[in-house]
Amino acid sequence: MQQTEKRFMEVCVISDLHLGTFGCHALEIVQYLKSIRPRILVLNGDIIDIWQFRKKYFPPAHIQVIREVFKMMERGTQVYYITGNHDEALRKYSGTRVGNLVLDDKLVLEIDGKKAWIFHGDVFDATTKGSAKLIAQLGGHGYDFLIWLNHWTNKILTSLGQEKRSFSKKVKNSVKKAVSWISDFENTAGELALQEGFDFVICGHIHQPQKRVIQKEGKATTYLNSGDWIENLTSLEYRKGDWHIYHFDQQKKAEIHSNIEFPASNKIPDVLTEKVAFWIQSAL
Repeated sequence: MQQTEKRFMEVCVISDLHLGTFGCHALEIVQYLKSIRPRILVLNGDIIDIWQFRKKYFPPAHIQVIREVFKMMERGTQVYYITGNHDEALRKYSGTRVGNLVLDDKLVLEIDGKKAWIFHGDVFDATTKGSAKLIAQLGGHGYDFLIWLNHWTNKILTSLGQEKRSFSKKVKNSVKKAVSWISDFENTAGELALQEGFDFVICGHIHQPQKRVIQKEGKATTYLNSGDWIENLTSLEYRKGDWHIYHFDQQKKAEIHSNIEFPASNKIPDVLTEKVAFWIQSAL
């Protein structure tokens, strides 16, 4: 297997992988992780989808994602796991450090003299709180079914020589209320960052990759969102003194299967350290 040179970056932020669900593009995530060499890797929430976790469905490719993260840690990368709403069960362990892995619910990084405030973003979402949480969880299962249906529909479309379509994107983009909510989310995060004096505010949660400057009363901050690895296949990379939104090259999909070696076993405790395995088992 031909080895390609890894791209170096100061910081990589990746979120909303939703490992353990059908819609997760685990093969693409593995390919991406193999291609980079970050000094700091931030896993900004909804990494393992504990809401929809099923012991019968955690394929080898999903296991391999976790293996790649641990390989990075072994090579010196500092990894921060910031919890989101789908993996909120891990929040009771916030502040825990195991080697190069830190588990927390938020993070402040100083990069080139500027401060970045990083958190998942579900704190702004009333649909993930209280009795609405149950509806959100049920909606998560419906979303996973929609992704499954979309997957097989696109297989048929491509076999007929037609372009792929995204049902969920079309639904979200056609609903004015959803578009307005995303705008409100970004503005709220930006205004809070301005109040606290942060140069950057970085979120995930809404599956909408974004980089925009938010200004108010003569002050400015940059709002960034890492998107997701269900539909957009995006991350944030800080390199050469600036933040960039990375989009996975869909043309690379043909190379993926031949470039990835899968583990012989797909048992989660064999992949994780005892302490991290304990986190997962306690959360279920």
